[in-house]
Amino acid sequence: MITFLSGGPGGLALIDGSRQILHDRDIAVIASTAGDSRVSGGHVAPDIDAATFLFAGILDTSRWWGIRGDTYATHNHLPKVAGSEPLPIGDRARAVQIARMNLLREGATLTEVVQIQCRAQSIGATILPMTDADARVLVDTGTERLPLLEYWMAAPADTEVRELIRTAPEPPTITDEVRAAIEASDAVVIGPDNPARGVLSILDCAGMRDLLQDQFVVAISPFGGDAPTDPKNAALMYAAGERPTSQGVFRLYQDIVDLFIQDFHDPDDIPGSLRLETRLLHDRQAESLAWDVMAIIRHAVS
Repeated sequence: MITFLSGGPGGLALIDGSRQILHDRDIAVIASTAGDSRVSGGHVAPDIDAATFLFAGILDTSRWWGIRGDTYATHNHLPKVAGSEPLPIGDRARAVQIARMNLLREGATLTEVVQIQCRAQSIGATILPMTDADARVLVDTGTERLPLLEYWMAAPADTEVRELIRTAPEPPTITDEVRAAIEASDAVVIGPDNPARGVLSILDCAGMRDLLQDQFVVAISPFGGDAPTDPKNAALMYAAGERPTSQGVFRLYQDIVDLFIQDFHDPDDIPGSLRLETRLLHDRQAESLAWDVMAIIRHAVS
């Protein structure tokens, strides 16, 4: 089994490419819950939802979030009845989020809820939240503190980011299910996502970095090449204490990573890294990178 730490669209694209090589039952996804929030009575969990929608075959892969072809009748009608939402939520996605909130209110843990909803959608992969505890992250803009998802989806591109603040006073703890999935894996893969957007929150869970010390971990930089860095990606990296470069990503991962992969065109020179085509602009590129990563893993663990 291969476990993916999921916290953004790059990792999802790589997971999708890996499905051309691996059976879904041989894939585990540990999803960040840093962006979770409550909106209009529903429990919004963007990274959990994106992973489940992907394996259910309904993810809008043009955006890597939401359900393909979803409608927004409820969201559009809210202003007509003196209501509002900080970000658009599709009608079918809203049903998933309402059901999740109801199950949580009945006393189920988030892990149990995700398992229930995966079974309901006939999903063969193992999808787990990184923790059952509160792990939400707020973005301090200097004038307000925005939920991470609201910042990413709705804030202007030039919004200042001073600090990333965990709402809970102590680091959340990984679940027994997360521990078991990682211990049963041949390798752990961190896709080409901005660490500060979600992956760092997974790594910051109590026990996670120690657990990964005993695993073969592959991490792929999301930066490099000739494409300009998205302003929000840059702002989040600076808030995490690093520059938006592969060198910055490597420093955040270096205590747990066994192989670091960066793009052919990346100007950073990181000793020991592997150079591959990491820009995932279409399905073929994602599948090609997945083949390369899986070949490396098979050679390393054989």
